Amino acid sequence: MGAKKNVLGKGLGSLIPEADKSIRSESGESDAKVMVKITEVEPNKEQPRRNFDEDALLELSESIKQFGVLVPLLVQKREGYYEIIAGERRWRAAKMANLKEVPVIIMELSEQQIVEISLIENIQREDLNPIEEAMAFKRLLEEFHLKQDEVAERVSKSRTAVANSIRLLKLNGEVQQMVIDEMITTGHARALLSLEKEKQLKTAQKIFDEKLSVRETEKLVKRELEEKKESTKKADMDQLVLLYKDICEQLKSALGTKVSINPKDEKSGKITIEYYTAEELEKFVDILKRG
Repeated sequence: MGAKKNVLGKGLGSLIPEADKSIRSESGESDAKVMVKITEVEPNKEQPRRNFDEDALLELSESIKQFGVLVPLLVQKREGYYEIIAGERRWRAAKMANLKEVPVIIMELSEQQIVEISLIENIQREDLNPIEEAMAFKRLLEEFHLKQDEVAERVSKSRTAVANSIRLLKLNGEVQQMVIDEMITTGHARALLSLEKEKQLKTAQKIFDEKLSVRETEKLVKRELEEKKESTKKADMDQLVLLYKDICEQLKSALGTKVSINPKDEKSGKITIEYYTAEELEKFVDILKRG
């Protein structure tokens, strides 16, 4: 089963043990490499990876022209064609090299196994950008109802790493694109998650323009959150002042004298009722007693 390890990378057998039993050629033999026409092979539309480095593809295609496709593609037989499970980059490079045939290993897997293998291969080759990786994790969670620790086990990452990855999808869409374009790092992006989506983009652009480090970004976000908190507090106090003003007018009307309210904070303060004669004081006491 050596060929399978070369294709899938170290540790896949422990991540998806069912795959060992699922590999079959069309003739029924396990782990068999066959040659098929490149025109009969198509990529998986649901595979996690969306972006391919053209320069890297060109470099790989030059190597393929000289040595051929050394590592077979993993494919699943569909009606009228073979769908790539792992190896789309090799397939693209082979097309660029004008190959007529490519080596494949034909597998029979469930849809969940196909997603897992595609994800694992890309992660092991570090081919996915952070947003593609997060979307693949989310798909495993939502479509196949896996738990975060189960996803983490399959891709040989910690549960915290998977959770932090998925959190990136809470970012403003334009900020996600900045992560994809490597304008900001995932460290910058995670710091921005504390901000509202409208504020995230403006801050992300500031990070890019001013070449801020992650530490500087964290300090910037902290300042913005404190400013927001102070602004919210001031707005709340302004509302209270208007409310107190209305209450003062009601008390003035009821008591027939000047009344002032001096708040200490949102919950406590002092009410001052002015009187000018003993008779007025007695009248106010009588009113207060009667409620």
